Amino acid sequence: MNRMRDFNEWLSTFRPSINEYGYYIDFDKVYENAEHLKIEINILNSLVGSKNIETEFDEIMTRYPECLKAIPILLAVRENEIYCQDEKGAVNYRFDHVEQTPEQYKYFMEKTGLFDMLQNHIISSLYDYVTGVEVGLNSNGRKNRGGHQMEDLVESFLKEANVEYYKEMYLTEIESKWGINLSSISAEGTSTKRWDFVVKTNSMIYVIETNFYASGGSKLNETARSYKMIAEESSGIPGFKFVWITDGGGWKRAKRNLEETFNVLDTLYNITDLENNAFQKLFK
Repeated sequence: MNRMRDFNEWLSTFRPSINEYGYYIDFDKVYENAEHLKIEINILNSLVGSKNIETEFDEIMTRYPECLKAIPILLAVRENEIYCQDEKGAVNYRFDHVEQTPEQYKYFMEKTGLFDMLQNHIISSLYDYVTGVEVGLNSNGRKNRGGHQMEDLVESFLKEANVEYYKEMYLTEIESKWGINLSSISAEGTSTKRWDFVVKTNSMIYVIETNFYASGGSKLNETARSYKMIAEESSGIPGFKFVWITDGGGWKRAKRNLEETFNVLDTLYNITDLENNAFQKLFK
C-alpha cells in the first residue's frame, strides 16, 4: 500500500500548528463577561483617585451592595469566595452577598492592594482594566479551544466534500444502524470505541479518527501502533474502511511508528492531503 507516496516527502508537509485566528483570544467572550458587570464596575470606578477611599467605599457598599460581586474579577478571580489569611487570622470572604462586616471588606481591599491601585491612579478606567483582566483569563482557555481545532478543520473538509457524515459515533451504533459486523475490531464486542466521524456512501462505511500533535511524546507511538492494528484488523471487513487524519510537528520525532502505519494504511492523510481534495477522491 501507499506505493505511490513517499513517506518522508509526505511527512515534510506536516505543519507545526493549526491555530486559527480566534484561537488566541475569544474577544466576544471577553466583552460579554465585562459587560455583565458593567454597572457595578462603573459604580466602583468612582473610587479611582479618591482622597477618602475608605469612606467612599463604605457609602458604595451601603447604597449599592451588589457591587461586591464585581470585586473578585479585579483580582482575576472568577469565584464568589476568596480565602485570605494573615497574622490576624483567616477569612473566607463572600462576594455574592454581604457576609463580612464593612471593616472586613475594607481590610480585604487594603491588604490585596485594590485600594492602592484605585486611589493612586494606577488605572484611569476600571472597565478598561477589567477588560484587560478578562483577556488574560481568556488566554487560559486556549487549551480547550485547541483541543477541537483538528476536528473542526476535518469537519470543514467533510462539508466541502458534500457527503453524509456523523460525528462521535460509537462502534455499536454503526453496527446497529447499518447491520455490519465489526467484531474483528471490537474485541468480540467488548470494545466501546467511539469514532470522531463516520461517512456513509452507497457502497462503503468510512470511520475517521483525527488528531494533531504539535509536540512529541509516548502517546504518539501508542496511537500509531493502535491505528496500525485497526487498519490490519478491519481490512477484511466488506464495505468498511478506516481513515486516519493526523498532522503536527510532533510526528517528526516519532516517525518510525507512523511510517509503519503509513505502509499498511492507504487512507492515512494529513491536512495538505485534505487541501488537495483527498476526501473528494476517496468518497467519489
